[in-house]
Amino acid sequence: MQVMSSELANILACPRCDKSPLEQHDDALHCSACKVDFPSVDGIPWMFAEPEASLGEWRNRLQMSLQQLSHEVAGLEKELENKDLRQLTRRRIERYKKALEQHRRKLQNILQPLDVQSLSGNYESYLALRTRLPADQGLNTYYANVHRDWCWGDEENVASLRQIQAVTQDNADLGNTLVLGAGAGRLAYDIHMHFESSMTTALDFNPMLLLIAKTMCAGEQLMMYEFPIAPRSLEDDVVLRTLGAPQIVREGFELVLGDALRPPFAAGTFDTVVTPWLIDIISEDLPVFAARINTLLKKNGRWINFGSLAFASPERARRYSPEETKAIVAECGFADPYVSEATIPYMCSPASRHGRQEKVFTFSASKEHDAKSPQRHRALPDWIVTGKEPVPLTQSFRTQAMTTQIYSFMMSLIDGKRTINDMAVVLQKQGLMTKEEAMPAIRTFLTKMFDDAQK
Repeated sequence: MQVMSSELANILACPRCDKSPLEQHDDALHCSACKVDFPSVDGIPWMFAEPEASLGEWRNRLQMSLQQLSHEVAGLEKELENKDLRQLTRRRIERYKKALEQHRRKLQNILQPLDVQSLSGNYESYLALRTRLPADQGLNTYYANVHRDWCWGDEENVASLRQIQAVTQDNADLGNTLVLGAGAGRLAYDIHMHFESSMTTALDFNPMLLLIAKTMCAGEQLMMYEFPIAPRSLEDDVVLRTLGAPQIVREGFELVLGDALRPPFAAGTFDTVVTPWLIDIISEDLPVFAARINTLLKKNGRWINFGSLAFASPERARRYSPEETKAIVAECGFADPYVSEATIPYMCSPASRHGRQEKVFTFSASKEHDAKSPQRHRALPDWIVTGKEPVPLTQSFRTQAMTTQIYSFMMSLIDGKRTINDMAVVLQKQGLMTKEEAMPAIRTFLTKMFDDAQK
């Protein structure tokens, strides 16, 4: 097991109480104030506020995703039983099935440091407990980015780095640099290799992405399958790629697993903070997040933001324009941001028809004064996070419990013999609704079940 560098250990802080430095014991850190241990995954510090709970959640999520791949393989086997398949179609599905089986094994190997293979929960149990990756962070959601970063994305990678260079105004000394939301790590790698950064720390909350980034930065290669969304041809339906970095990353490059909304670093640590493709996808309002960035920076430090401005908040007021974004940054202790906009390629895989041109908004803003530190981000109540307090019996939970019982009762009526009419009669006898009400309701219920089964 790789031992954490002392330089990284010195800047890490407890994401619960901000204590820094933490006590270091080989590959783990300990907060004596909170009495919490922060482990590492293959030498990468696991710096979530509730490390044990979050590690368990990620292991379950990733195991569920691996099981979904097995179910997809089973579905392909079922499709191949169709004797009427065209020859080309059969060949394509057979190739895809074989690649998917190998893809699952490759992912299992990558995820070994998380000990996912030792989990024994079955697919149905995970499905019932809604054990899934976040909708915007699935195994496949950012899987294409891995190939962009470390295989075919040179044009986009170069264009992205040029945007960072455009707003540094020839000042190549970024000092101690943090990249928040680093993904598969290529931009952080390029920044470290092309700028005079004394140390570059890349943080992300997806362990699969950082485990791949670690392999790439060590100069190793991976053979991984790409599954384009819109293949250019029959043979592009699945493509085996060789992933690798241009060269081994130079000394001073560090990886950290953690939450960008609760960054586990001491205040005033960094000369530069870079936020690539992040400020418009996080749940936190921009003024609050801007204050967090301010807290992380030294006096006269610099915030560099790169990416689109596609704010997706359900609140229209929080979907900020470029002008509003600049004003918010300036209100949070920064000088008026220097902006560069350019249209660059985005996810233009040579095997896919799905790539596009994206107009990115890049700014650099120097810290002029401290902003008021925001409260620690709390995504969930403690009774969920710690598991040590009673689960409150809210009215919403009561309603969902009743709904689940009715759902289970409906499923129990499916025995291969009853018709919709028969099931409606049972519901009427149970006093749940009249037969006339039940008929269209059951039909809608079964239609949804049927559609879900097809997916």
